[in-house]
Amino acid sequence: MVTTMPARPGKVSSLAAQRRRSALIAWVFVAPFVLTFGVFGLIPLVSSLAMSFTDLKARDIRSPFNVNFVGFDNFVTVLSDPSFQRALINTLMFVVVGVPATLFLALVLAVLLNSVSRKVATFFRVGYYTPVITTIVAVAVVWRIMYQNTGVINTILGWVGISGPNWLSDPNTALLAITIMAVWRNIGASMVIFLAGLQGIPADVNEAASIDGANAVQKFFRITIPMMMPTILLNTILVTTGYMQFFDEPFVMTNGGPLESTTSIALQVYNQFKYGNYSIGAAGAYVLFALVGILALIQFRFFRQRT
Repeated sequence: MVTTMPARPGKVSSLAAQRRRSALIAWVFVAPFVLTFGVFGLIPLVSSLAMSFTDLKARDIRSPFNVNFVGFDNFVTVLSDPSFQRALINTLMFVVVGVPATLFLALVLAVLLNSVSRKVATFFRVGYYTPVITTIVAVAVVWRIMYQNTGVINTILGWVGISGPNWLSDPNTALLAITIMAVWRNIGASMVIFLAGLQGIPADVNEAASIDGANAVQKFFRITIPMMMPTILLNTILVTTGYMQFFDEPFVMTNGGPLESTTSIALQVYNQFKYGNYSIGAAGAYVLFALVGILALIQFRFFRQRT
Protein backbone atom coordinates (compact mmCIF):
# COMPACT_ATOMS: atom_id res chain seq x y z
CA MET A 1 0.00 0.00 0.00
CA VAL A 2 1.41 3.32 -1.09
CA THR A 3 0.86 6.31 1.16
CA THR A 4 1.28 9.94 0.17
CA MET A 5 2.66 12.54 2.46
CA PRO A 6 0.35 15.52 3.01
CA ALA A 7 1.62 18.82 1.68
CA ARG A 8 3.08 21.10 4.27
CA PRO A 9 0.91 24.15 5.14
CA GLY A 10 3.76 26.51 4.42
CA LYS A 11 4.31 25.05 0.96
CA VAL A 12 0.57 25.30 0.08
CA SER A 13 0.42 28.92 1.16
CA SER A 14 3.56 29.64 -0.82
CA LEU A 15 2.03 28.16 -4.00
CA ALA A 16 -1.18 30.13 -3.47
CA ALA A 17 0.82 33.33 -3.03
CA GLN A 18 2.71 32.66 -6.24
CA ARG A 19 -0.55 32.14 -8.13
CA ARG A 20 -1.99 35.37 -6.76
CA ARG A 21 1.21 37.20 -7.67
CA SER A 22 1.16 35.77 -11.20
CA ALA A 23 -2.52 36.69 -11.61
CA LEU A 24 -1.81 40.22 -10.37
CA ILE A 25 1.06 40.64 -12.81
CA ALA A 26 -1.12 39.34 -15.65
CA TRP A 27 -3.91 41.80 -14.80
CA VAL A 28 -1.40 44.65 -14.70
CA PHE A 29 -0.36 43.89 -18.28
CA VAL A 30 -3.94 43.29 -19.44
CA ALA A 31 -5.42 46.32 -17.69
CA PRO A 32 -4.56 48.92 -20.40
CA PHE A 33 -6.37 46.90 -23.06
CA VAL A 34 -9.33 46.13 -20.78
CA LEU A 35 -9.73 49.79 -19.84
CA THR A 36 -9.35 50.96 -23.43
CA PHE A 37 -11.83 48.39 -24.71
CA GLY A 38 -14.26 49.19 -21.91
CA VAL A 39 -14.19 52.95 -22.43
CA PHE A 40 -14.02 53.07 -26.24
CA GLY A 41 -15.62 49.73 -27.12
CA LEU A 42 -17.94 48.17 -24.58
CA ILE A 43 -19.53 51.33 -23.18
CA PRO A 44 -20.37 52.80 -26.64
CA LEU A 45 -21.65 49.38 -27.72
CA VAL A 46 -24.03 49.05 -24.79
CA SER A 47 -25.02 52.74 -24.98
CA SER A 48 -25.89 52.52 -28.67
CA LEU A 49 -27.95 49.39 -28.03
CA ALA A 50 -29.87 51.16 -25.29
CA MET A 51 -30.21 54.22 -27.53
CA SER A 52 -31.89 52.13 -30.24
CA PHE A 53 -34.85 51.50 -27.91
CA THR A 54 -35.46 55.20 -27.18
CA ASP A 55 -36.56 58.28 -29.13
CA LEU A 56 -33.27 60.12 -28.59
CA LYS A 57 -32.57 62.96 -31.02
CA ALA A 58 -29.95 65.68 -31.19
CA ARG A 59 -32.17 68.14 -29.31
CA ASP A 60 -32.40 65.73 -26.36
CA ILE A 61 -28.70 65.87 -25.57
CA ARG A 62 -29.26 68.91 -23.31
CA SER A 63 -32.40 67.44 -21.75
CA PRO A 64 -31.81 63.68 -21.45
CA PHE A 65 -34.77 63.21 -19.09
CA ASN A 66 -37.13 63.93 -21.99
CA VAL A 67 -36.02 60.72 -23.72
CA ASN A 68 -38.67 57.99 -23.75
CA PHE A 69 -38.49 54.24 -24.13
CA VAL A 70 -40.15 53.20 -27.41
CA GLY A 71 -39.34 49.49 -27.59
CA PHE A 72 -38.88 48.13 -31.10
CA ASP A 73 -40.52 51.11 -32.82
CA ASN A 74 -37.19 52.33 -34.20
CA PHE A 75 -36.46 48.96 -35.77
CA VAL A 76 -39.91 48.92 -37.36
CA THR A 77 -39.30 52.44 -38.66
CA VAL A 78 -35.94 51.47 -40.10
CA LEU A 79 -37.16 48.33 -41.83
CA SER A 80 -40.21 50.09 -43.29
CA ASP A 81 -38.24 53.10 -44.54
CA PRO A 82 -38.02 53.05 -48.39
CA SER A 83 -34.58 54.69 -48.24
CA PHE A 84 -33.28 51.98 -45.92
CA GLN A 85 -34.82 49.27 -48.11
CA ARG A 86 -33.05 50.75 -51.12
CA ALA A 87 -29.80 50.88 -49.15
CA LEU A 88 -30.29 47.23 -48.16
CA ILE A 89 -30.78 46.20 -51.79
CA ASN A 90 -27.70 48.20 -52.85
CA THR A 91 -25.61 46.58 -50.12
CA LEU A 92 -26.74 43.06 -50.99
CA MET A 93 -26.08 43.67 -54.69
CA PHE A 94 -22.63 44.98 -53.82
CA VAL A 95 -21.95 41.83 -51.77
CA VAL A 96 -23.43 39.38 -54.29
CA VAL A 97 -21.30 40.78 -57.13
CA GLY A 98 -18.22 41.93 -55.26
CA VAL A 99 -17.50 38.98 -52.95
CA PRO A 100 -17.39 36.21 -55.62
CA ALA A 101 -15.43 38.43 -58.00
CA THR A 102 -12.88 39.32 -55.32
CA LEU A 103 -12.42 35.75 -54.13
CA PHE A 104 -12.21 34.29 -57.62
CA LEU A 105 -9.65 36.79 -58.92
CA ALA A 106 -7.64 36.58 -55.69
CA LEU A 107 -7.52 32.78 -55.89
CA VAL A 108 -6.45 32.86 -59.54
CA LEU A 109 -3.66 35.32 -58.77
CA ALA A 110 -2.56 33.30 -55.73
CA VAL A 111 -2.34 30.10 -57.80
CA LEU A 112 -0.31 31.89 -60.47
CA LEU A 113 2.07 33.44 -57.94
CA ASN A 114 2.45 30.11 -56.18
CA SER A 115 3.77 28.57 -59.40
CA VAL A 116 6.54 31.12 -60.08
CA SER A 117 9.83 31.82 -58.37
CA ARG A 118 9.94 33.48 -54.96
CA LYS A 119 11.46 36.74 -56.26
CA VAL A 120 8.83 37.13 -58.97
CA ALA A 121 6.06 36.27 -56.52
CA THR A 122 7.34 38.84 -54.01
CA PHE A 123 7.42 41.57 -56.65
CA PHE A 124 3.83 40.97 -57.81
CA ARG A 125 2.57 40.35 -54.29
CA VAL A 126 3.79 43.79 -53.23
CA GLY A 127 2.23 45.33 -56.34
CA TYR A 128 -1.17 43.74 -55.80
CA TYR A 129 -1.15 44.51 -52.06
CA THR A 130 -0.25 48.19 -52.47
CA PRO A 131 -3.88 49.34 -53.04
CA VAL A 132 -4.86 47.72 -49.74
CA ILE A 133 -2.50 49.87 -47.69
CA THR A 134 -3.29 53.02 -49.69
CA THR A 135 -5.85 55.28 -48.03
CA ILE A 136 -9.33 54.67 -49.41
CA VAL A 137 -9.97 58.40 -49.83
CA ALA A 138 -7.01 58.79 -52.21
CA VAL A 139 -8.01 55.67 -54.13
CA ALA A 140 -11.65 56.79 -54.41
CA VAL A 141 -10.67 60.26 -55.64
CA VAL A 142 -8.38 58.82 -58.33
CA TRP A 143 -11.05 56.39 -59.51
CA ARG A 144 -13.65 59.16 -59.53
CA ILE A 145 -11.42 61.09 -61.94
CA MET A 146 -10.91 57.95 -64.04
CA TYR A 147 -14.69 57.48 -64.28
CA GLN A 148 -15.32 60.96 -65.71
CA ASN A 149 -16.57 61.31 -69.28
CA THR A 150 -13.09 62.33 -70.41
CA GLY A 151 -11.35 60.01 -67.96
CA VAL A 152 -8.95 57.15 -68.65
CA ILE A 153 -11.61 54.43 -68.74
CA ASN A 154 -13.84 56.08 -71.34
CA THR A 155 -10.78 57.11 -73.34
CA ILE A 156 -9.62 53.48 -73.55
CA LEU A 157 -13.15 52.35 -74.46
CA GLY A 158 -13.19 54.99 -77.19
CA TRP A 159 -10.07 53.48 -78.75
CA VAL A 160 -12.06 50.31 -79.53
CA GLY A 161 -15.15 52.18 -80.71
CA ILE A 162 -17.19 51.94 -77.49
CA SER A 163 -18.90 55.04 -76.15
CA GLY A 164 -18.38 54.83 -72.40
CA PRO A 165 -21.24 55.76 -70.05
CA ASN A 166 -21.25 58.53 -67.49
CA TRP A 167 -20.30 55.99 -64.85
CA LEU A 168 -20.96 57.79 -61.56
CA SER A 169 -23.83 59.99 -62.77
CA ASP A 170 -25.96 57.19 -64.19
CA PRO A 171 -28.05 55.20 -61.65
CA ASN A 172 -27.65 52.11 -63.81
CA THR A 173 -23.84 52.09 -63.70
CA ALA A 174 -22.86 53.95 -60.50
CA LEU A 175 -23.03 50.92 -58.19
CA LEU A 176 -21.22 48.75 -60.73
CA ALA A 177 -18.45 51.34 -61.00
CA ILE A 178 -17.97 51.40 -57.23
CA THR A 179 -18.01 47.58 -57.13
CA ILE A 180 -15.25 47.37 -59.75
CA MET A 181 -13.11 49.77 -57.77
CA ALA A 182 -13.71 47.87 -54.51
CA VAL A 183 -12.84 44.52 -56.10
CA TRP A 184 -9.63 45.97 -57.54
CA ARG A 185 -8.66 47.38 -54.14
CA ASN A 186 -9.41 44.27 -52.05
CA ILE A 187 -7.93 41.58 -54.28
CA GLY A 188 -4.49 42.00 -52.71
CA ALA A 189 -5.50 41.14 -49.13
CA SER A 190 -7.45 38.04 -50.17
CA MET A 191 -4.64 36.98 -52.51
CA VAL A 192 -2.07 37.03 -49.68
CA ILE A 193 -4.31 34.86 -47.49
CA PHE A 194 -4.93 32.41 -50.34
CA LEU A 195 -1.21 32.31 -51.11
CA ALA A 196 -0.45 31.43 -47.49
CA GLY A 197 -3.01 28.62 -47.66
CA LEU A 198 -1.54 27.26 -50.89
CA GLN A 199 1.97 27.27 -49.46
CA GLY A 200 0.68 25.31 -46.47
CA ILE A 201 -0.36 22.33 -48.61
CA PRO A 202 2.29 19.57 -48.31
CA ALA A 203 4.19 19.06 -51.55
CA ASP A 204 4.19 15.28 -51.16
CA VAL A 205 0.39 15.21 -51.50
CA ASN A 206 0.57 16.70 -55.00
CA GLU A 207 3.53 14.48 -55.85
CA ALA A 208 1.58 11.39 -54.83
CA ALA A 209 -1.37 12.52 -56.95
CA SER A 210 0.93 13.04 -59.94
CA ILE A 211 2.33 9.53 -59.53
CA ASP A 212 -1.24 8.21 -59.53
CA GLY A 213 -1.83 9.94 -62.88
CA ALA A 214 -3.81 13.01 -61.77
CA ASN A 215 -3.52 16.04 -64.07
CA ALA A 216 -3.34 19.68 -62.96
CA VAL A 217 -7.10 20.26 -63.08
CA GLN A 218 -7.85 17.11 -61.05
CA LYS A 219 -5.23 18.04 -58.45
CA PHE A 220 -6.67 21.54 -58.15
CA PHE A 221 -10.28 20.49 -57.60
CA ARG A 222 -9.63 17.25 -55.67
CA ILE A 223 -6.67 18.28 -53.52
CA THR A 224 -6.10 22.03 -53.49
CA ILE A 225 -9.68 23.21 -53.06
CA PRO A 226 -10.63 20.67 -50.31
CA MET A 227 -7.46 21.42 -48.35
CA MET A 228 -8.03 25.15 -48.82
CA MET A 229 -11.57 25.12 -47.38
CA PRO A 230 -10.60 26.67 -44.00
CA THR A 231 -8.71 29.42 -45.84
CA ILE A 232 -11.61 29.96 -48.24
CA LEU A 233 -13.99 30.21 -45.27
CA LEU A 234 -11.77 32.79 -43.56
CA ASN A 235 -11.46 34.86 -46.73
CA THR A 236 -15.18 34.66 -47.47
CA ILE A 237 -16.17 35.88 -44.01
CA LEU A 238 -13.60 38.69 -44.02
CA VAL A 239 -14.55 39.94 -47.47
CA THR A 240 -18.30 39.60 -46.87
CA THR A 241 -18.12 41.42 -43.54
CA GLY A 242 -16.08 44.22 -45.09
CA TYR A 243 -18.38 44.57 -48.10
CA MET A 244 -21.51 44.58 -45.94
CA GLN A 245 -20.10 47.64 -44.16
CA PHE A 246 -18.90 49.50 -47.24
CA PHE A 247 -19.11 53.21 -46.62
CA ASP A 248 -16.04 55.13 -47.79
CA GLU A 249 -16.45 54.35 -51.48
CA PRO A 250 -19.97 55.79 -51.97
CA PHE A 251 -19.33 58.56 -49.44
CA VAL A 252 -16.32 59.90 -51.33
CA MET A 253 -17.29 59.07 -54.91
CA THR A 254 -21.05 59.67 -55.11
CA ASN A 255 -22.35 60.61 -51.63
CA GLY A 256 -24.95 57.89 -52.12
CA GLY A 257 -26.27 59.19 -55.43
CA PRO A 258 -27.48 59.44 -58.04
CA LEU A 259 -31.04 58.81 -56.83
CA GLU A 260 -29.76 56.73 -53.88
CA SER A 261 -28.41 54.14 -56.30
CA THR A 262 -25.16 53.79 -54.29
CA THR A 263 -26.43 54.43 -50.77
CA SER A 264 -25.30 51.61 -48.50
CA ILE A 265 -26.66 50.65 -45.08
CA ALA A 266 -23.60 52.13 -43.39
CA LEU A 267 -24.03 55.39 -45.30
CA GLN A 268 -27.72 55.44 -44.46
CA VAL A 269 -26.88 55.00 -40.76
CA TYR A 270 -24.32 57.79 -41.00
CA ASN A 271 -26.90 60.10 -42.55
CA GLN A 272 -29.35 59.42 -39.73
CA PHE A 273 -26.73 60.39 -37.16
CA LYS A 274 -25.82 63.44 -39.24
CA TYR A 275 -29.45 64.58 -39.23
CA GLY A 276 -29.69 64.10 -35.46
CA ASN A 277 -31.81 60.94 -35.52
CA TYR A 278 -29.56 59.12 -33.09
CA SER A 279 -31.98 56.38 -32.07
CA ILE A 280 -32.93 55.60 -35.68
CA GLY A 281 -29.26 55.48 -36.65
CA ALA A 282 -28.46 53.14 -33.75
CA ALA A 283 -31.31 50.83 -34.74
CA GLY A 284 -30.06 50.77 -38.34
CA ALA A 285 -26.56 49.92 -37.12
CA TYR A 286 -27.85 46.93 -35.19
CA VAL A 287 -29.90 45.77 -38.16
CA LEU A 288 -26.64 45.77 -40.12
CA PHE A 289 -24.93 43.92 -37.24
CA ALA A 290 -27.64 41.25 -37.33
CA LEU A 291 -27.34 40.85 -41.10
CA VAL A 292 -23.57 40.41 -40.87
CA GLY A 293 -24.01 37.81 -38.14
CA ILE A 294 -26.63 35.89 -40.13
CA LEU A 295 -24.45 35.82 -43.24
CA ALA A 296 -21.46 34.63 -41.20
CA LEU A 297 -23.50 31.78 -39.70
CA ILE A 298 -24.76 30.73 -43.13
CA GLN A 299 -21.21 30.70 -44.47
CA PHE A 300 -19.96 28.68 -41.50
CA ARG A 301 -22.65 26.05 -42.02
CA PHE A 302 -22.10 25.96 -45.79
CA PHE A 303 -18.34 25.44 -45.60
CA ARG A 304 -18.46 23.14 -42.57
CA GLN A 305 -20.41 20.63 -44.64
CA ARG A 306 -17.59 20.64 -47.20
CA THR A 307 -14.61 20.27 -44.88
